[in-house]
Amino acid sequence: MDDRRVFDRTIADSAEAVEKIAAEFRTGFALVDQIDRPAVAVFGSARVPADAATYEAAREIGRRFAAEGWAVITGGGPGVMEAANRGAHEAGGLSVGWNIKLPHEQASNPYVTLGHTFEHLYARKVCFTKPSEGFIAMPGGFGTLDELYESLTLIQTGKMRHFPVVLFGSEHWGEMLDWLRRQLATDGLISPGDVELLRVTDDPAEAVEIVIDCFARRCAL
Repeated sequence: MDDRRVFDRTIADSAEAVEKIAAEFRTGFALVDQIDRPAVAVFGSARVPADAATYEAAREIGRRFAAEGWAVITGGGPGVMEAANRGAHEAGGLSVGWNIKLPHEQASNPYVTLGHTFEHLYARKVCFTKPSEGFIAMPGGFGTLDELYESLTLIQTGKMRHFPVVLFGSEHWGEMLDWLRRQLATDGLISPGDVELLRVTDDPAEAVEIVIDCFARRCAL
């Protein structure tokens, strides 16, 4: 195949990929428009078992938000995501799950009442942030950290309003917060006030109250 044909094929493949991504955003935005109430995004590990304290805390958080008339958005999978969706579903609330297609398929949990499986992580993350009035990060791994720092970056750079970001589990998040203050803030890599974007709690009721209180006071600039 000559260079021109290779170039043409590359352009065609790129155009097809762009159209697929655009179609996914259109689908995602149409689903986001179905969320007819304030919403919170709950992040956390898919590997947390149903008998873990973190699972029960996420379930309680989901239940409390739903009781207040809020939608609960998760990644739609098992573990913490299932727990938060389960709590919202059991309380009769809107339980949203934005699942992701992975090499090892992640099935949507049975407590999702509005869901979609995305192909692209960045389209999925936009649909987390677009309808959300706050974020709660439960203990988790790389995926949770990715979602957490995405939210913080959008707030820090002014691409998103100053919504509350709650870290649930002081033992889990404590060393990370110490590192942010000791290393990044001290070295001038972030502003001292950037660490204050994060609130930490071990109480499900307080986690919910932080987000709902900010919404009521319109504290997100």
